[in-house]
Amino acid sequence: MKIQAIAATIAVSVTAATAFVISPSNRLSTKLHISSWGKNGPPSRFKDQEAADQDPERKIQSYLKPPEPIAARSNLDGTVLVSGWVNNKERTDETIFNFLNEEESAFQFEKIIAFVDDEKFAKKRLISRTARYTGLLNKLGFVQAESEGSLPTSEQLKETNAKSWVVNAGDDLATVAKVADLVKESGCVENVSILITDAQKIEGANAAMESVRTLEALDCKFTIVAVGAIAATPEGQSPYGIAEFGTTDGMLNATATFSRDESLRVLAETLGLASGENKAMVFTEIKDVNATEWKLVKGLREGGYTRPQEIDHMIVKGPKAYAQAIEDYKVRVPSAQPQDEWLAMKQKELDESAMDRKNRIKEEYEQKKTDEIEQIAREWAKREYFRKATSGDMPYSEEEYIKSVWERALFEGDLKYRMLHGQETDERKELAEFKVKQEKKKAMMLERAQASLNEALDEEDDLVKSGKDNE
Repeated sequence: MKIQAIAATIAVSVTAATAFVISPSNRLSTKLHISSWGKNGPPSRFKDQEAADQDPERKIQSYLKPPEPIAARSNLDGTVLVSGWVNNKERTDETIFNFLNEEESAFQFEKIIAFVDDEKFAKKRLISRTARYTGLLNKLGFVQAESEGSLPTSEQLKETNAKSWVVNAGDDLATVAKVADLVKESGCVENVSILITDAQKIEGANAAMESVRTLEALDCKFTIVAVGAIAATPEGQSPYGIAEFGTTDGMLNATATFSRDESLRVLAETLGLASGENKAMVFTEIKDVNATEWKLVKGLREGGYTRPQEIDHMIVKGPKAYAQAIEDYKVRVPSAQPQDEWLAMKQKELDESAMDRKNRIKEEYEQKKTDEIEQIAREWAKREYFRKATSGDMPYSEEEYIKSVWERALFEGDLKYRMLHGQETDERKELAEFKVKQEKKKAMMLERAQASLNEALDEEDDLVKSGKDNE
């Protein structure tokens, strides 16, 4: 207790000596102790933390608002025709149909028609247990193409009364123009959504823009989603960026890839979103974790945004709005002032010196404690030596005896030290536990010695045998 009081007195006196002093007035002085700000430091430190929490560049959730309902298209009912899938024996192509049938979506389709090359083959692929459980089977219908790989005719569009049309155009831009002609001829299609894959093969932005113009001339809402080479990676694995199809920014590099399931998710969601109306977009996977798009998509997902909300935000606002928010914050919030930096520096110096003092006092206390325990231990060992020496049974010198019982002496010294300083002790119990530990230690040492002896004897036997063999 005395040592603690002395340590506290030293800490207070050292702190007072290092405090900053304001000029005295009327023979009285007012001292400003930086330590009086508390363990959290000066106000500048609070301001720094608040600034960090509000800075969108450092904490993206300060920029993102809580998820809100988003606008969906108003004519997502009736029949939707899906063409360009279920023609490959390597895949079931059921994913796009499941997306269009999701309950938690804007779609209210009564019929989902699969336009396929082979109706029997397609039925085997799509009529599954999953289709039955999700209710897809109740909506699913099939129409067979007049020839392999062809688009539906305008008559077939009319017969199915297709109000929406989802098209897999592959890498053929000419298909976009054909779709535009068929939509115009049918007169029934109100929404058309087209997926273009392998868009990295498109040569020049002009060709892409021409295909967009064929759709812009229609009295129909359209969406184009263009992606790179299709890859078999999971949906949502990589963040993405969006550029305008038919522009220089929308040209993909030769090695661009995109997840198959992610491309279908984007195609389905943009069909349902009002923000996807009359848009031609290129979606690119972003691998750079420092890219604005990467941070934004990750932030949206961590913020609890659903996939429709996430994609809507990326279309409506995207990285451009996020970058603007960062610039606006920099203008709105002034940078740290020199005095704030000075105060923070001084507080850091004080924190470091206080820690050094604390460690020094702790080390001095521990050393003093060790010295006192060893002194008590030595006195106990000397008494034991004297007691046994007077009885005539002592083959060792005093120093030899003290060395032989030093562990027990340290135990007695620690016990006596705690008694002298008012700490809780149980002499009988602690002594019993000490003796048990010592017995275990002796047993282990004996075991090791026996093992070493056996090993030495084995080596000697081997040498004897080898000697006889040599004879």
